[in-house]
Amino acid sequence: MCGIVAAIAERPVQSILIEGLKRLEYRGYDSAGIALVHSGQIECTKAKGKVAELEKMISDSKASQGVAHTRWATHGVPSVRNAHPHCSGRFAVVHNGIIENYEALKIGLVSHGYAFESDTDTETIAHLLHLASQTEESFDSIVDSVISQLDGAFALAIIDEQTPGVIWAARQGSPLVIGVGHGEYFVGSDQLALLHVTDRFVYLEEGDRARLTTQSFEIFCADGTVVQRPVIQASASNEQVSKGPYRHFMAKEIHEQPDAVYASLVGRLGKDRMLSGILGPDSDALLRDAKAVQIVACGTSYHAGLVAKYWIESLVGIPCQVEIASEYRYRRVVTLPKTLWIAISQSGETADVLSALRHIDSTQVLATLAICNVATSSLVRETDLALLTEAGPEIGVASTKAFTTQLTVLLLLSGLLAKTKNIAEFDESLVVGLLRSLPNLLAEVLAIETQIKTIAERFVDKEHTLFLGRGTMNPIAMEGALKLKELSYIHAEAYPAGELKHGPLALVDEDMPIVAVAPNDELVEKLRSNLSEVKARGGQLFIFADFIVATESAGEVTECVIPETDPIIAPIVFTLPLQMLAYHIAVLRGTDVDQPRNLAKSVTVE
Repeated sequence: MCGIVAAIAERPVQSILIEGLKRLEYRGYDSAGIALVHSGQIECTKAKGKVAELEKMISDSKASQGVAHTRWATHGVPSVRNAHPHCSGRFAVVHNGIIENYEALKIGLVSHGYAFESDTDTETIAHLLHLASQTEESFDSIVDSVISQLDGAFALAIIDEQTPGVIWAARQGSPLVIGVGHGEYFVGSDQLALLHVTDRFVYLEEGDRARLTTQSFEIFCADGTVVQRPVIQASASNEQVSKGPYRHFMAKEIHEQPDAVYASLVGRLGKDRMLSGILGPDSDALLRDAKAVQIVACGTSYHAGLVAKYWIESLVGIPCQVEIASEYRYRRVVTLPKTLWIAISQSGETADVLSALRHIDSTQVLATLAICNVATSSLVRETDLALLTEAGPEIGVASTKAFTTQLTVLLLLSGLLAKTKNIAEFDESLVVGLLRSLPNLLAEVLAIETQIKTIAERFVDKEHTLFLGRGTMNPIAMEGALKLKELSYIHAEAYPAGELKHGPLALVDEDMPIVAVAPNDELVEKLRSNLSEVKARGGQLFIFADFIVATESAGEVTECVIPETDPIIAPIVFTLPLQMLAYHIAVLRGTDVDQPRNLAKSVTVE
């Protein structure tokens, strides 16, 4: 969501901050701003819209200290007055998160004579800093005083024009990382924002505050004690966060999926077996003892969890419950004894998922497991076990390779559960062979992109689409519908094909495109009947299948045949054509593919 960059150095930092903001654009935002300390004064500039608009407004500055921000609206509409940084007197602050008690704090500030120019909760922090400066002598004590008054989730970077050479940063419930240079230090929402200036990072823990100068930095934990946090080498490179020859990051990431899936399996498979202990010491014993599985996730990751439910229950024979994190957190959930509790999140910073993790029924949970793409994330640090997807940085807001690698490791996990439990019907060598075949199969699917692009042309003027699937293809249909609505702004819904007669069939007419995912599995004849119902009503039918469907009755039908696929791995393989379809429709409609309106990559507020 919002993005923070801050820098303190012995050289001008304006260009560093602007480049950092550009690298955070993938998180989603509606406005941007920058504040620099120059000649003892704060110079603040803000713009609605893209970072490029902000860049046009600023002139060269020699300032060696500053903060910058991209804002995704939570309190107050997108506008210049609501953009960060927010200033009050000598202070400027940038903030990610939500201050839950800001209304009460605002009432108190108004009673002290403060006038508010914005509708944001962040301006409250700026005025609190100014108010505290009336009684506190040092920048350090002012920051301590203000942070102690804040409830909610936040990441902050603060500068004071009367204390040049110091930046304060704080993290509570929202991620923040320090970039370590030589005679210079940086703050960012993630390491991608700072890779152009350093490859060494320190991740702040929950409740940490950091004081940065050009010579050093100190980290204080919540009780004020100085603590040491490890310096970690970057897990990403500049090359990984560039588009290369592609028009969009999403196109690049779609085409990276064969390699990403291969990377997710490296070191986890033998010739014809799954390697033991890949979740850590004694993890096999934990898997053996698991009597149930509970999966919690949001968005695309939730769809991955729904597919995993089919795999776990069919391969392992234990119950699997899949929950939307934002719902799980606020209802009473029955958790069975010895449950393996799994959280799925690309970033590992999804606020709803972290909140759910922190409210589990620990008396029933055997162990917690993170399925995540970021080894240094809060989710990985807070769970007992982790299975990293190894997808590499994903910049496009709409998830592609993160989803297929989540599916890959979830199938691997399902196999490990079956193996450790000695399930007699489980064919380990078969599943290993199918996993090994995935990279080549996905590459073959990518080879039909030209055909899919032609199909996409027929969706450009549509405003509604229906996706259908059965069994494991129902969550894939849901994911296809989500991708289409995210990217092209076409209203799309997904239904199990068997539910057509229970309502959705009323929508079908000659103007309604229906997308069906149809692997050649045990449900194919049932699906064929459902598709005939659509054709009989004149619906425009687009079938993605690994065989010739050849349905009967009248109606317009377009078939896209993909490589023949085993039903076990079909959910992974059938994902790619739906991604490419959504991508090319969005390109043809002229939408912002990498940064769809109103959306954010890492949803760090509830």
